[in-house]
Amino acid sequence: MQPTIIFASRLAKRYGERVVVDAIDFEVRRGECFGFLGPNGAGKSTTMRMIVGMTPRDSGRLEVLGRDVVPEDPWIAQQLGIVPQENNLDPDLAVRENLEIYGRYFGLTAELRRERIDQLLEFAQLSDRGATPVRILSGGMMRRLVIARALIAQPKMVILDEPTTGLDPQARHLIWQRLAKLKESGVTLLLTTHYMEEAARLCDRLLILNNGRILDQGSPEELIARHVEPEVLEIWSRTGFSSLEVFGDLPGRLERVGDSLYVHGDRLEPVRQRVLERSGYSCLLRPANLEDVFLRLTGHELKE
Repeated sequence: MQPTIIFASRLAKRYGERVVVDAIDFEVRRGECFGFLGPNGAGKSTTMRMIVGMTPRDSGRLEVLGRDVVPEDPWIAQQLGIVPQENNLDPDLAVRENLEIYGRYFGLTAELRRERIDQLLEFAQLSDRGATPVRILSGGMMRRLVIARALIAQPKMVILDEPTTGLDPQARHLIWQRLAKLKESGVTLLLTTHYMEEAARLCDRLLILNNGRILDQGSPEELIARHVEPEVLEIWSRTGFSSLEVFGDLPGRLERVGDSLYVHGDRLEPVRQRVLERSGYSCLLRPANLEDVFLRLTGHELKE
């Protein structure tokens, strides 16, 4: 087992009377991708800010790379690469210039900056865009540049706050490829995301938060096996569902979410056939996934 790179015990934060992070415990191991999932207001962002030293904790232990986290500790900042949710690049500068200025912040020599920038532009598939002004890049290119910028000082860990929100599927898949390659190189990734497919593809382990408390944590496969049945039958109707009674005779656990009805169970192909025999309804049989776990544990649909 890899050594622990982040250790949190009874970590807590409150604002006035409101408890935002409620005495949570978790560990992140070197070289893994560790994900935070939860509805808006669950405490994910506050936990991330405490890890990077932007927000002081109220109580509990928090260590990064074996060192107690103190707010605005420059040593911690030098070990981490930060990919914020919003693109905060300088739009008036070219791609290479954005990386050049960031490299100076870390005191890299001119020769080392040139070497790193060339490597990072190739990594981000932006080698032919070095002289391009940032303001005319596509959204996907900007996100790849923000990730490349976070790697300029070769950090031991990269913090990614919703790295692909708002991107089209093609751009999202390209960033997933880049992040998977980064993890293969031994860099630890800490991720928040609103995309279940992203969490399932990238994360070795996940922590699900709601109202500042941990509901469960484990690998995507472990969470699915623990909390939901193996198969899900999604049923929808052009006219909607007035009640669940019309399908009350179906076996399995029934759940209504929005305009769809979900049947949770095992070996649901016969159930699918029964639904298709009824006029006005369509359905899809699929394996259970992380979104089913999220709905079961939090009662929320995961929204951006």
